[in-house]
Amino acid sequence: MEVLFDYLGFLAKTATVVVAFLIVMSAVAGAAAQRSMRPPPLGHIQVVRINELLLDMRRSIEEAAMPRSLVKKQRKQDAKARKKRSGEARRRVFVMNFEGDLAASAVDSLRREVSAVLATAGEDDEVVVRVDSAGGMVHGYGLGASQLARVRSSGVKLTVAVDKIAASGGYLMAAVADRILAAPFAVVGSIGVLAQIPNVHRLLKKHDVDVEILTAGRHKRTLDVLGENTEEGREKLREELHDVHALFQDFVGTYRPAVDLDAVSTGEAWYGQRALDRSLVDELATSDEYLMAASAEADVFEVSWVQPKRPIERLVGQASLGLGRLVEKFVDRTMGGIR
Repeated sequence: MEVLFDYLGFLAKTATVVVAFLIVMSAVAGAAAQRSMRPPPLGHIQVVRINELLLDMRRSIEEAAMPRSLVKKQRKQDAKARKKRSGEARRRVFVMNFEGDLAASAVDSLRREVSAVLATAGEDDEVVVRVDSAGGMVHGYGLGASQLARVRSSGVKLTVAVDKIAASGGYLMAAVADRILAAPFAVVGSIGVLAQIPNVHRLLKKHDVDVEILTAGRHKRTLDVLGENTEEGREKLREELHDVHALFQDFVGTYRPAVDLDAVSTGEAWYGQRALDRSLVDELATSDEYLMAASAEADVFEVSWVQPKRPIERLVGQASLGLGRLVEKFVDRTMGGIR
């Protein structure tokens, strides 16, 4: 009974939130429509110096764990070391993060970050890209790979670090690097191509619903969601998939000639050590340990493109966050009652 009351209370709160959200959205919609023709707000490049970030973290630990006298001594040593380095020419490491989705939408930020870095990077510098993606659309990830190819063609060393997953389109991008790092249990590979298309033609036919699809060109449409699919269409789509697979293999072979393409182009993915055994990666290491080691002899900068959100986007985001917290609260209370 307590669970039922909790549920009814949750529904009432949810209805209130939804109604309030719709009222606010309708009020904002008019103003948003008037500004819809305006260009989106300009973004900017944000740079964080990793060396300083690591130093601040170390200092916090020292101040909590070391006697005050030793802390002061360490500060003096740090000041001397910083003064000594100020006159030295140190190489630079520029770090970017790519978190992929099906559409590879993060490419929009990546292309700006690459352009900003290449405007200042020299041959002694290095670009490190942390790729985290299970893949997606061919054209999106192809563009992502092309952006990383710009780094290599400019003569700047390119390293890709895979902490979690770089599969399919994610590996297409990673393969461009001069060197690929992977965490011991990162998922790597999946050199394969997939097409999955639902079809509801029989359901529509059962309810006497006709769908007219008109095309000009024999292969303008192969498989379709609504219309009746043919064996000729299926065969044509298979042909296209095999062609994309061949392009994928050729691309990987161009940048990683040591890879046995026949052995790894099965659509399978492998964890870190197994990927290393197959030459899909070059070293087992996390991006954290690689960058910490690099910061001892180089200036390390994390570069990211920050795109400000429109007011309506911020409003929707805040409303979604509030609704999500309300659902979590209800689930916690309900599960607590059930337990």
